[in-house]
Amino acid sequence: MQAPSPARVPRSRLWLAGLLIVLAGLAAYHNSFTGPLVFDDQLSIAENQTLRSLLTAWAPPRGQGATVEGRPLLNFSLALSQGLAGGGTTGHHALNLAIHLGAGLALFGLSRRTLALPGTDARLRAVSLPLALCLALLWVVHPLQTESVTYIVQRAESQMGLFFLLTLYCLVRGGGGGKGSGAWLTAATVCCWLGAATKEVMAAAPVLALLHDRTFLAGSFRGAWRARRITHAALFSSWLLVAVLVWSSGNRGGTVGFGSHVPWWDYALTQCDAIAHYVKLALWPHPLVFDYGPELRTSLTGVLPPAVLTALLVGGTLYALVRRPAWGFLGFWFLALLAPTSLIPGNRQALAEHRMYLSLAPLLAALVIGVFLLLGGRRAPSAWPRAALLLATLAAGLGCITVRRNEDYRTELALYRDTAAKRPCNAFAHYNLAKLLAEGGAPAAAIPEYEAALRVRPGFPAALFNLGNALAELGRLSPAEEAFRDALRLTPEYPQAHYNLGNVLLRLGRKSEAADQFAAAARQAPDFFAARENLGSVWLELGRLDDARAEFEAVLRLRPESAAAHFGLGNVSFLEGRLPEAVRAYERALQLSPDLPPARGQLARARALLAPSR
Repeated sequence: MQAPSPARVPRSRLWLAGLLIVLAGLAAYHNSFTGPLVFDDQLSIAENQTLRSLLTAWAPPRGQGATVEGRPLLNFSLALSQGLAGGGTTGHHALNLAIHLGAGLALFGLSRRTLALPGTDARLRAVSLPLALCLALLWVVHPLQTESVTYIVQRAESQMGLFFLLTLYCLVRGGGGGKGSGAWLTAATVCCWLGAATKEVMAAAPVLALLHDRTFLAGSFRGAWRARRITHAALFSSWLLVAVLVWSSGNRGGTVGFGSHVPWWDYALTQCDAIAHYVKLALWPHPLVFDYGPELRTSLTGVLPPAVLTALLVGGTLYALVRRPAWGFLGFWFLALLAPTSLIPGNRQALAEHRMYLSLAPLLAALVIGVFLLLGGRRAPSAWPRAALLLATLAAGLGCITVRRNEDYRTELALYRDTAAKRPCNAFAHYNLAKLLAEGGAPAAAIPEYEAALRVRPGFPAALFNLGNALAELGRLSPAEEAFRDALRLTPEYPQAHYNLGNVLLRLGRKSEAADQFAAAARQAPDFFAARENLGSVWLELGRLDDARAEFEAVLRLRPESAAAHFGLGNVSFLEGRLPEAVRAYERALQLSPDLPPARGQLARARALLAPSR
């Protein structure tokens, strides 16, 4: 069955509409180009060695929990913008925005052509272009999209979204038959496979494509399959690629999937709350939160209203798919794009705004059509100017909020201050804010944030460890000792905590206890040369020369250029009366570190003692 073609529109109007969409997007994101790498950007971009070459980028890293794992096309695009970035982030941000604008244009084309099909309501068909333009404008400038555009690594969502929308657009173009229809249907398959190589959620595209064909083109599933069975089979074959990539990623280091040790029922309850929250943010985008954290709902009574709303959405969608297919399509789109992250648990974020990147489109489509019908569209399309004015005002307001939201991404510190203030129950937000404060030379300001993280999550070893560091830096040694010991009670195999605790005990004058901690660190991490250096120095002070020599020699096997180890070995030899060895060790230490005054003084003493014997 050949689908009817939509009414033709003057090309100049289409170009003008496209220009408005691009200009609106540029205005909303003009201040997004200088944001630094944040959160998952570090692991997926800064520490991602595969981005050094466009060839190695096709094999993303594995087993680290990075966003790029199992997503070769995402990794490749990051390698591409890495070259554009030139050591900064501007290239990454520019490509993110270009992808988002491309997705906005694809949404405009898809919605215009769908609304203009002869089978669509005549009232909507008469204003298909302005309706599609309003939808695309609202979607492009909506502040809920900032996480997918301004947060660089969430290009995963926008790039997948671009290919998803292009898949449906090409299907609509090819479904009309005529010249070039075969090429458009082939392009739909290619886009679907490219999306599958970008992010796993693309698995929903073949289902949505078949449903779109049934609803707007063929009129039935049987008709859609008969007319375009090869295309739909090719689209569904992309599931093979998704399966292979999911398997190859190992569920991104165990952070996603049923092996992530997250109770499925609790996660499902939380997703009822998430869906209600997403709908609210689509209509009233405040507050926007960068990191919601892993906190889960554990009681049905606590999420009863959101659960009822979710049930109504699911039930209403199923009913509409039979009785009102066009509205059912919008509901199914919204739910299908959220289904993978709602049904498959993850242990890092229970909610995430970037998951709404594509699911926002059907909600806004319902809003745009609803406003048009509410303001008189049932009587005549002449009501359109009032609806257009209202929607344009709404788009301008949303764009201003997006500009303001982008300011939060200008620095990591500003982003985490905002997150911790809006999400005080998120231990990771407080922890990351504290680390940034401490690294910025403000350990006193970091301590309350570490303590806030520990109030939310008492068993947080990294927070206890870094709290100990901040306390030690301020000279509060007894509380620092307590923090390190608490961290070690939770995680006994924590070499750095043993080492830092040893340094605190050394400052407290408890040398034997410090030696025990340095020894534990060296035992757990045999190549931890700094722990061995300190252990050797303590043994030297305690007069255990053989043990001190053994540690300094072990350090030099690990790191022959260690001036401190040569100096320590020289001190051992000096105390043992082996002056020639001591002189050689001191000389080597000074070769490696000329600014080592103790070595210079000891060398002079050793040479003085050697002089009479010569």
